[in-house]
Amino acid sequence: MRVLGVDPGLTRCGVGVVEGVAGRPLTMIGVGVVTTPADAELGSRLLAIEQGIERWLDEHRPEHVAVERVFSQHNVRTVMGTAQASAVAMLCATRRGIPVVLHTPSEVKAAVTGSGRADKAQVGAMVTRLLRLDAPPRPADAADALALAICHIWRAPAQSRLQRAVAQHTAARHPAVRHTASQHPAGPAPKGRTA
Repeated sequence: MRVLGVDPGLTRCGVGVVEGVAGRPLTMIGVGVVTTPADAELGSRLLAIEQGIERWLDEHRPEHVAVERVFSQHNVRTVMGTAQASAVAMLCATRRGIPVVLHTPSEVKAAVTGSGRADKAQVGAMVTRLLRLDAPPRPADAADALALAICHIWRAPAQSRLQRAVAQHTAARHPAVRHTASQHPAGPAPKGRTA
């Protein structure tokens, strides 16, 4: 499975591509950031993020895109910018028919470090170890993007099994109504009625 992780942000949008399957060594395919100037007009910044994400999608052809789920922060302006960058990444992937998944920061930290309260240094250290890198990716946004991709690769099999179990449970509780020939015998319509 090849996953593009996106750590959304207006000034620095971290991107990282990881390939592999759960339970096997993972491989980093690429890592970087899409940057925009803080003093540029919002529309121009969003367009630059879109163009950057599109380049990553063209170059690396991921099967899934994992984006950090935006959560409430005290700084509304930061939340808005993060949400806008997140929406751009989701739009780019969806336009191409690539499945998009959202993971919370604590899900990613727990998947990669074992603790949902890990700090950025701990996440960077584990990403470095898991991908067998010489040094932690810089800036931290890039390491976070790789952590998102790793999280999705590891969580996807369990999520898929859970979705299948829920679908089977729902189907068992609400079986489709089937009509058989004995319930509705075929034959000529009674006189005076049209079929």
